[in-house]
Amino acid sequence: MSRRILVGCKRVIDYAVKIRVKPDKTGVVTEGVKHSMNPFDEIALEEAIRLKEKKIASEIVVVSCGPSQCQETLRTALAMGADRGIHVEVPNPEYEGLQPLAVARILQRLSEREKIDIVILGKQAIDDDCNQTGQILSGMLDWPIGTFVSKVEVEGERINLTREIDGGLEEISVGIPCVITADLRLNEPRYATLPNIMKAKKKKLDVCKPGDLGVDITPRLIVVSVEEPPVREAGVKVEDAQSLFDVLKKEGHFN
Repeated sequence: MSRRILVGCKRVIDYAVKIRVKPDKTGVVTEGVKHSMNPFDEIALEEAIRLKEKKIASEIVVVSCGPSQCQETLRTALAMGADRGIHVEVPNPEYEGLQPLAVARILQRLSEREKIDIVILGKQAIDDDCNQTGQILSGMLDWPIGTFVSKVEVEGERINLTREIDGGLEEISVGIPCVITADLRLNEPRYATLPNIMKAKKKKLDVCKPGDLGVDITPRLIVVSVEEPPVREAGVKVEDAQSLFDVLKKEGHFN
């Protein structure tokens, strides 16, 4: 099949890093902090690679929006098995204000330009937890979407998807072209091998700016303040169930 897959690969603060809020409460500290590919985007990329290995797709194009450091993220994606990388350059401080609506518009333009058949994104980024880009992109392209996907099976021109929902699992079928957002249990991403890492360093990346795609990235929302969560108060030890009930009643949890 000559289908082409587009995968979004966002550069985020590494999941193992303890987040610190800036003193002026305008955001979180990013300088000197380890970054890596968004974990859900790694899962999305792995699924794209598996579809290519099954001969369901012929090319995987990865995209990252942000400052020059995003090229490291794209190199990682190329080392894992992607074919081409596109860096949409958005320098700081503009990048800190880049919102899902703008990212969806960028991905829409690239999907149309690259003649993409399937877009696979992580269900959300672990830095902002917005969970919006895939849904907005689906509306802009007027393509069907499967969100929170934990299983993908392609049958001809349709894709059978298993979605993780509050009540359990839901099975749906969508036509191609389509948008898919990956959930945690979709797969286990592979590690890039050293030879592939070395090869990825030599691969050329396409670099463009949002303006080249005709996209206005002006923020539509303004962050008023970023606050640390309240410190948890110390717990209270009780002797037995009756004591627990008395404490909860005293605090007004029972009438």
